[in-house]
Amino acid sequence: MIKIEFWNTLWPIIVAIIVFGIIIFIHEFGHFIFAKLFKIRVNEFAIGFGPALFKFKKGETQYALRVLPLGGFCAMEGEDGESDDEHAFSKAKVWQRIIVCAAGAVFNIILGFFLLLAIVGLQSDRLASTTISKFDDNAVSCKYGLQVGDTITKIDGRYIFSSDDLSYMLSLTDDGVIDMQVERKGKTVELKDIHFNTVDFQNHTMIERDFYVYPIESGFFGVIKEAAGRTLSLGRYIFMTLADLLTGRLGFRDMSGPVGITNVMSKAVSSVATNGMDGFIGLMRILALITINLGVFNLLPIPALDGSRIMFLIIEGVRRKPIPPKKEGMVHAVGMAILLAFMAVIIVKDVWSLF
Repeated sequence: MIKIEFWNTLWPIIVAIIVFGIIIFIHEFGHFIFAKLFKIRVNEFAIGFGPALFKFKKGETQYALRVLPLGGFCAMEGEDGESDDEHAFSKAKVWQRIIVCAAGAVFNIILGFFLLLAIVGLQSDRLASTTISKFDDNAVSCKYGLQVGDTITKIDGRYIFSSDDLSYMLSLTDDGVIDMQVERKGKTVELKDIHFNTVDFQNHTMIERDFYVYPIESGFFGVIKEAAGRTLSLGRYIFMTLADLLTGRLGFRDMSGPVGITNVMSKAVSSVATNGMDGFIGLMRILALITINLGVFNLLPIPALDGSRIMFLIIEGVRRKPIPPKKEGMVHAVGMAILLAFMAVIIVKDVWSLF
């Protein structure tokens, strides 16, 4: 009995780690495939960090699976220093190096788009728009200017791309009062201080949504448009999260690292076994959120991330000469040290919260 319970706990974690590894693989493969396309020498392609569980060499490249499933790397010749190899990263054209650096993040975002495309396709009979179709009999919001036929385009200054966006933005209010921008009969209308009734749920104040929206016609282009809208929605969550951290809406306890993410994914994997297709869609939604945010986050100009390397390459392209490799390498090394230290703190917090 104990063995069965242990296995029921263990297998979702194993599957979650494998799935997380696939997301990392897609990211590193983006770097790898364009490096190869531009004839840049790749010394090692690895998933994970630390000692290698197994490795093999084919051509000029060593391929490895390493023990710590916290990331991966595509090590290119001359990436972090000078090299006389004619196929070194530093010898490639600036625009080629920018593409190589950006490809990992772009591949993550593309993966997220296809996951959302699959979700939208599977839920094509349940797609909702952001256009109001009717109000509850006791609706409050219609007394403050909202009308049937209004298409909601902004809430509190933030764009609404999908019905998921609409639900998320409505969940952020603390007092049930929000500003909206709507499209009404071809015109943009600004509505201030729209009131909603609120309820308390798990120590949070939440809006009681008192209106319904029209469904979306599930044609080919409608599905693609909806998936693209959801991709934009998830892609900007990283910026919204950073803004909420800076303003104090979110705190340290709300942050998660690899352990916390794996825990969430393992629960989603378990849900597939109990809830079937609905659980599978829930898992795909979490994967889309993770891979899109990983892609967008990596494009930020933070030292040690792809976005920082791209920034240095843009500077090199403008000034027509590279930043001295030692100086750039020092920036990335310091950034990596800070990033790893921060990740270690988050991991400790995530592990502590499990007990």
